[in-house]
Amino acid sequence: MALLKARSKSAAPEVVGNVANRTVPGPGGQIPVRIYTSAGNGPFPLIFYIHGGGWVIANLDTYDASARGLTNAAQAVVVSTHYRQAPEDKFPAAHEDVWASYQWAVANAPSINADPARVAVAGESAGGNLAANVAIRARDEKATLPRHQLLVYPIASYDMNTPSYQENAMAKPLSKPLMAWFFGHYLNQPADGADPRISLLKSANLKGLPGATVITAQIDPLRSESKMYADRLEEAGVKVMYRNYDGVTHEFFGMSAVVDKAKDAMQFAGTNLKQALKP
Repeated sequence: MALLKARSKSAAPEVVGNVANRTVPGPGGQIPVRIYTSAGNGPFPLIFYIHGGGWVIANLDTYDASARGLTNAAQAVVVSTHYRQAPEDKFPAAHEDVWASYQWAVANAPSINADPARVAVAGESAGGNLAANVAIRARDEKATLPRHQLLVYPIASYDMNTPSYQENAMAKPLSKPLMAWFFGHYLNQPADGADPRISLLKSANLKGLPGATVITAQIDPLRSESKMYADRLEEAGVKVMYRNYDGVTHEFFGMSAVVDKAKDAMQFAGTNLKQALKP
């Protein structure tokens, strides 16, 4: 937004058909959600979107651009969910909230002009971790399984010594010290880092999960683990469409208004979602 203003361009949000705020019941109280609806006639496919922020910071406003972009790129209803955050609410509070709001979104899809048979999950960073967890839990609990999962530089490991962590230890906006800070606030103790809900790479069984679009950024400590998770999914027989973007940083995805590679990534994600969510 600052760059748009510096260029004397409008910083107004991308226009979608409709936006509505509401709350849904969760295990720790009401969970704020924001429902974005594509222009046109529904019912539309449903994308359940989870914002990032290391389970500690950020909110629905911070990631508004990503949700709007996906609404238009996939011609969908996007339910963007918040969740309890650390340090007040530690692991697994965010994971439990997101599962509750996913179940609400699917159960109430017809009332928001969405098709409960055409559902995808999507998330960025910590939200990518949470989205992957929703897919795994839906499979394990025989709930409505998403047709697709969009994982944008998901947190997939507690290991902060991967090649991309070493290359980008002091990168901005996400660095190794900042990731350690996030883990320190969200986890109850370091041992939680080995939990497969945090370290997706420790998930014993990834078979039977929906196809995935995995997007990574070169200048990002999470690049290596995100790619490793994409590889693990492929090894388990899951169809994966992976794309890394050179020259961009963590958090680039929602910056289509000023970053050409973000625009490309959004189109890539939207195309794959539309294909997976066809009637």
